[in-house]
Amino acid sequence: MTALSPIPLAGENLPGLIDRAATMLASAKTAAEVLEAREAAGLAYDVAKRAARLKNAKAAHDDLVAAAHRAQADALEIEAAAKRRLADEYDAAQERGEVAGHGGGRNFKVGDPNVETHSDDPNRIGGNNAIVTMADLGLRRDQIHDARLLRDAEVADPGLVRRTLDERLERGVEPTRSAVRRAAEDRLQRSLDRLQRIQESVQRLEKDRPPPLTPEMRARQIAVFGTQEDRAICGRIEEIIERIDEQPSPAESVRRVPPASRHAVDTAPIRRAAAWLTDFSTLYEQEVQNGTDATE
Repeated sequence: MTALSPIPLAGENLPGLIDRAATMLASAKTAAEVLEAREAAGLAYDVAKRAARLKNAKAAHDDLVAAAHRAQADALEIEAAAKRRLADEYDAAQERGEVAGHGGGRNFKVGDPNVETHSDDPNRIGGNNAIVTMADLGLRRDQIHDARLLRDAEVADPGLVRRTLDERLERGVEPTRSAVRRAAEDRLQRSLDRLQRIQESVQRLEKDRPPPLTPEMRARQIAVFGTQEDRAICGRIEEIIERIDEQPSPAESVRRVPPASRHAVDTAPIRRAAAWLTDFSTLYEQEVQNGTDATE
């Protein structure tokens, strides 16, 4: 990863700066290129901000001020996207062990002996394993925090940044970095509050959960309510009875069997089903009457 290259300004107007930043971000393949896109978007934002305030100071037409505000919003959207990419790149580097996770200097390991590093860095690795610190890249810890904040808020609420900017434009209010940051912080705070409520609900459920059944209690439960298969058998019997009750009378049912379907009606299974239902009803009535297992 090399140092950031200077961004040419000569001859470029505000739309050109915004287009350049968008193009740089779209084509970025490395963390360094993402950083360059972020810098380009930040520059476009600063230029648009100065233009808007200059027009306000000169009492320019509202359309001109609104156009400058729209340019600010576009630049902020690109900058926010670059920051999200930066957060992803940084976290991926941490997972690969290229950036210190806790404590010590934040650094990227790169295989480029031409990259400048601090000569007195105790962690410096010679040869092709030079260490690039966050200071070398021009990054601070708060910038990484800000990038993660925007990334996480956008994941929690896709389109949050653009909606925040559009809402301010509709009200004729200047879109700013602080407004985007506040929106992201508010969104994440709502997510944290919701997570806290869920955790509290789970804790209450755990607290109110009855103690586990003892073997004796489980045996009693099965004796009264049966096993899952026992209840399934009972449910199928109830369904058979309900289906039969839904049918018209036997004579009407015979009459309504179409001639083309008569070959499909087999009376042997019907007789077996009728015999089974008769035996079941007889045994069940005996058990209910005598209070014992009628099959014994």
